Amino acid sequence: MAKRYVVRLTDEERRRLREMVSKGRAAAYRIKHANILLNVDADGPNWTDERAAEAFGCHPKTVANVRQRLVEGGLDAAIERKKRDRPPRTPVCDGEAEARIIALRCGEPPAGRARWTLRLLAEKAVELEIVPAISHETVRQVLKKTS
Repeated sequence: MAKRYVVRLTDEERRRLREMVSKGRAAAYRIKHANILLNVDADGPNWTDERAAEAFGCHPKTVANVRQRLVEGGLDAAIERKKRDRPPRTPVCDGEAEARIIALRCGEPPAGRARWTLRLLAEKAVELEIVPAISHETVRQVLKKTS
């Protein structure tokens, strides 16, 4: 089967990748990606994805993804990890909710209390329906942004 993304490295790219591999001072995944690119180069060893995956201890899909990122995004995109499209979790607070929690913190504490605690703020934010649910740790992170 013909490869969809053919890797053809320039002399400068090849030199840069060899330097990265020989120094060994980059992150392990960067060195692995550099080794993959050097060995699947059509003007070099021209290994198959399966052979490169076996040699470098990764999945053939990883080799195909590195190959694709080089062709579509260039050398830097191929060496780096793929960036996430969206965060792993949606944020609990949007900007408006954060502003309301900060305003709540700046206000008077509840009767019988000298100051607001993080847990009190979390409970009050849920009670006032600022957010459906929030932990004291999230409140701490919201307040930390202001200092």
